[in-house]
Amino acid sequence: MTNTTQPTAPAATASQSTSTLSVETRTIQLAHLGAESPLPAVQALLEPPYNVGGDIPAHIAAGARYGKARNIYPYQLQDGYSRDTRPTAMTAVVLENAHVRAVFLPELGGRLWELVDKATGKELLHTQDRIQFANLALRNAWFAGGIECNIGTRGHSPTTCIPLHTAIVEAPGGQQVLRMWEFDRLREVVFQIDAWLPADSVVVFVAVRIRNPNAAEVPMYWWTNAAVPQTPGSRVLAPAREAYATDYDGSMTRVVPTSFHGIDASWPMRNTAAADFFFDIPQEQRRWVAMADDDGDGLALVSSPRLRGRKLFVWGETVGGHRWQEWLSPDAGHYTEIQAGLAQTQFEHVPMPAGESWQWVEAYGNAALDPALAHSEDWNAAVVHGSERVDALVDTRAVDRALADAARWADLPPGPLLVAGSGWGALETIRRESAAMTWINATGTPFSPETITSAQEPWVGLLQGESPEDRFAGAPSFVRGQDWVRALMAPEWKSDAPVEPSAEALFHLAVMSHAEGEYAWAVANYWHALDLAGRGGGLSQSSRALALRGLGLALLALADAEADAASGDDNDNAGLPEEPSVDGGLARLRGACAADPGSKWLLAEAMAEHIDRGQAAAALTLVDGAPAELGALGRIRFLTALAHARSGAPETAAAMLKDGLEVPDLREGENSITALWREVCPGESVPQQYQFSMQ
Repeated sequence: MTNTTQPTAPAATASQSTSTLSVETRTIQLAHLGAESPLPAVQALLEPPYNVGGDIPAHIAAGARYGKARNIYPYQLQDGYSRDTRPTAMTAVVLENAHVRAVFLPELGGRLWELVDKATGKELLHTQDRIQFANLALRNAWFAGGIECNIGTRGHSPTTCIPLHTAIVEAPGGQQVLRMWEFDRLREVVFQIDAWLPADSVVVFVAVRIRNPNAAEVPMYWWTNAAVPQTPGSRVLAPAREAYATDYDGSMTRVVPTSFHGIDASWPMRNTAAADFFFDIPQEQRRWVAMADDDGDGLALVSSPRLRGRKLFVWGETVGGHRWQEWLSPDAGHYTEIQAGLAQTQFEHVPMPAGESWQWVEAYGNAALDPALAHSEDWNAAVVHGSERVDALVDTRAVDRALADAARWADLPPGPLLVAGSGWGALETIRRESAAMTWINATGTPFSPETITSAQEPWVGLLQGESPEDRFAGAPSFVRGQDWVRALMAPEWKSDAPVEPSAEALFHLAVMSHAEGEYAWAVANYWHALDLAGRGGGLSQSSRALALRGLGLALLALADAEADAASGDDNDNAGLPEEPSVDGGLARLRGACAADPGSKWLLAEAMAEHIDRGQAAAALTLVDGAPAELGALGRIRFLTALAHARSGAPETAAAMLKDGLEVPDLREGENSITALWREVCPGESVPQQYQFSMQ
């Protein structure tokens, strides 16, 4: 990395009595994120079913059943990246004193990217000079390293690869505070992250505040995820004897980590497979988790009590576990994750009451443990020592003072923006003002109208239009909520008389119904939007393709529901303009590809649906009719190979795999390439580049 520094205050040499905050331009080898998917994310989240029962406490089981998000709508996927990287200039904010140097990347979800303990010279976080995206987040794109913040629902956050609004707050006493904030569109809450480094502190403080401005309770989720370097001598400590371990099938069991399947799993490199361990920390215990390397050094993640959960994640010492780490962090070594969350496990959501504001403080620093004690075979002795070192690093009084400071500073106005986040908070401000709805005190987290872009402008126009003749002309983005439904149908402030929605409005109404699982309504509105467009009612080429795609998926969902129904009663679908069927749904997907032949997203989705439903030959026809550059893409090439295998040409699939095939957005836990190799190349060892199995 290279950097140039722009101090925000007169340059000062870090000493026992000074702390500086500076803004740098860092040049990082970064994969190009590419364009967001134009497809509305109406499908269910891809995750295993939760299987929480047996000896799992009732409150954890209840939390796992509560609040699960159907999908990530209205967000759109970030899946346009490749494996190629290029030198990219990025904004970095550096907090530094005599003891610690911390580097934040606000343009990548506010990630704390580096944390150096100056006493030892050690980097406490797993970090790298090259950022490679991969399919591990709710919106697909994610990258390994540093400390990230995750909000909304189980998984890596929708905001993990986007810029956050970023500015500096001048707090009383001269303390400079880095503030980052954004509007979370999934739960419709505002979150802010304040980070500061007192002059003589050996820890960085980070305060998080979440505000629910809604008139109803929302399910809340938050996990802070820290990637830490993993060596043969690395051990993770937390003040608990037992933990809840989860597997990739969604099951959870109560275990003793120090005797897990015959090994002490608190040593990450002793784990033979990927695993999560959620430590069962007694209520009266301080909340902390720490890594100790061969010398006893390593990150301690400490917090105020609201952040209840603590977790250890290991990739496992398997070919697949190693392959994933190489895929995510080329040449940067292996890592472990230690985490802290609102709930005891990541399966759970916590009810956040209407109008509520939650705040807590986290502290990050070097635990600096005695290696002999930290690595003791006596777990209790190691934990007692860890607790003593954590108290010496940052005692409860220091955390309490930091929390009180954060509360006083939370609504202080920030300075000029260093980085602009999305315009969705600004749109939400306008929406709530237009509907006379409750909103936050935005003094400390302003959402400026200047941040509005082409993604939000059509929606602003819908809210502020004055002419009864106005018709919604479409948007490249998506929204949800009953007030948006009313505005699309015929806003009362536009006309006292009923106004027929435009074809674009009907399309967006269909998408909103689709995202809520109201497939019959979705079919009706998609169909009417296309019918109106066919009669000259206006529908852009891209919207027409997306409407055909949505109609196809909704018809498939209804056909599946009918097939699954024990009674076979399909009266709920009576009166639909089109009878639900698999063939009809697939035909609409083919129509979508024909309407927008240059869309890699439509092609990949349509091919996958055809293959999954036993029509692989039709998938090959689709790719044969697509532009050649689409057929060369990694995901499309894999689907083509799979279609050949499913249509009686395994030798063609084998030749494609042996020729070399790379899928940039391969999903975590996806074993499809391995499975295909074993199917079409029986008896031949699976090449290492295809071994991504986590089990």
